[in-house]
Amino acid sequence: MNFDALDSQAREIIQRYDQPRAAMLPLLWLVQAELGHVPAEAEFWVGRHLGVAVSHVREVVSFYSMFRTTPGGRRELRVCTSLPCLLRGAGDVLTRIQDQLGVRAGETTPGGELTVTAVECLCACEIAPMAQLDEQFVGPLDEPGALESILRDALRPATFAPLGGAKAGEPGDACHEPEPFISTAGPVLSTRFGNADGTWFDAYVESGGYVAAKRALSMTPAQIIDEISQSNLRGLGGAGFPTAKKWSFIPKNSARPVYLVVNADEGEPGTFKDRYILERDPHALLEGMIVATYSIGSHKAYVYIRGEYFRSADRFNRAVQEAHAHGWLGTNIQGSGFDLDVVVHRGAGAYICGEETALLTSLEGGKGFPKLKPPFPAISGLFHCPTIVNNVETLACVPFILREGAERFARLGTSTQGGTRLFSVCGHVQRPGLYEAPVGVSLRELIEGHAGGVRDGRTLKAVVPGGISAKVLTASEIDVQMDFDSLMAAGSMAGSGGVIVMDDTTCMFEALQSASKFFAHESCGQCSPCREGTGWVYRILNRIAEGKGRPQDLDDLLAIARDMEGKTICVFADAAAWPVQSYITKFREEFDAHVRIGTCPARSREVAACQP
Repeated sequence: MNFDALDSQAREIIQRYDQPRAAMLPLLWLVQAELGHVPAEAEFWVGRHLGVAVSHVREVVSFYSMFRTTPGGRRELRVCTSLPCLLRGAGDVLTRIQDQLGVRAGETTPGGELTVTAVECLCACEIAPMAQLDEQFVGPLDEPGALESILRDALRPATFAPLGGAKAGEPGDACHEPEPFISTAGPVLSTRFGNADGTWFDAYVESGGYVAAKRALSMTPAQIIDEISQSNLRGLGGAGFPTAKKWSFIPKNSARPVYLVVNADEGEPGTFKDRYILERDPHALLEGMIVATYSIGSHKAYVYIRGEYFRSADRFNRAVQEAHAHGWLGTNIQGSGFDLDVVVHRGAGAYICGEETALLTSLEGGKGFPKLKPPFPAISGLFHCPTIVNNVETLACVPFILREGAERFARLGTSTQGGTRLFSVCGHVQRPGLYEAPVGVSLRELIEGHAGGVRDGRTLKAVVPGGISAKVLTASEIDVQMDFDSLMAAGSMAGSGGVIVMDDTTCMFEALQSASKFFAHESCGQCSPCREGTGWVYRILNRIAEGKGRPQDLDDLLAIARDMEGKTICVFADAAAWPVQSYITKFREEFDAHVRIGTCPARSREVAACQP
């Protein structure tokens, strides 16, 4: 193919970035939108535009799961198989899809209509079991007739853009918008979540929008950072580091450009909070970004949005255009003399890019490899310049603080963490959904009060309180507050606020097997303890599942997990080790029985009960 027709678009994309190489993923997306995949000749074209070797382009393409190097079907159905969906029957759903279409995961139907792909978490756990048909999330797929309707829609004759394109055509009646429970009561983050079509500029301003940004532009950066400090706002991406302290690390009067990078690469299984901010209240994030950039002396911000979040990126782009049109972005914002440019950058399917230094490496046009710290990003981050990386939810809290006052925000929380947060609750609950609650809410109240308790009258067995990386808690450990410090004291972590609930039908061995599959798949492979350890754990668990377990296997798993902790550049290996340690330790008898019997003990009892 002659790529000359794409040259003008490529040049326009490259101009958005401070270094050409950073346009790597956008150019690859451009090619895939045009052709449906990235052929070898396209890699030469991208390399020529960016001034990099084709070998570098090739390793980037191979690193990210959403780029295809061979043609696929006219449409693609990505079926989520991670733990939250597994708990709701994803295994059966995938089997039904394969049986009805006559193809296996990774294959395309004979007529070239549909490629079926089994993927790790899509972060739409509130509609589990779910899938993504082209750009649209569909689910729950266990509702009567839902799967059959979706497959009919996927196979129906129509003219669609190539796989991975910007638009996938008009959805059929199968692609109805799911209606999980989404909090709208606020007071901080969810007050504008009621409109599923999004809150746009006029409505945002009518509800108090940009008041905080206007106030901030009349303050000094030091005054803003002091107010954020008094609010006790902590980073809500998982680490829980005090936000104001992070901002204060930027060197004063830096001779190099200062950047704000927004981490919207939400990929932690069990978590789906940032997506609702991006889609339903994008101006709240933009307003928080204006305050943050002004406070740290930055005039350029990059928003790194997860590749699977097609609609999120589209809607946030619309908000950016609105803000430009109304003088809240660009040069001389509202006559203040402050300039700010925002670039929306899409990832391409790599969970590791949620780690802040891996995100920066990816944004610079490389594989998502984490970097050694120190130096920390505030000193040497994006393009080796001072950089602050903040999560979407963290920045969305900032307008409330500047508008309503730090004291009010602080009062909503605990003595060490202010405010509320968005809790993603999924798994075996009556009402999966997104709940805003004070950070001091108990885990019991979230499950039994907000989410309606365990479904079908079953008994609670275990809970993951902060996304799949968090150590599991038993039913007797849920009387704990959901702030960072309380959950750490309880032996787990608040993490991303993703609450995965498991009832007494859950096989904890299978749950760990699913979690370990995720970590083995998502390890970037840079550090040996992580690359080898995650694969080793998953292989041992698979062997046990095949009935070939050995008495020493469980102790070996614990030893491998122990040897992974603290031995790598980033905490991914630690996050992979924690489920192994907590699941086996807290449910040892169940794991021992799995090894001894050679199959799931719960299923063995079911089979025995059916014998004459």
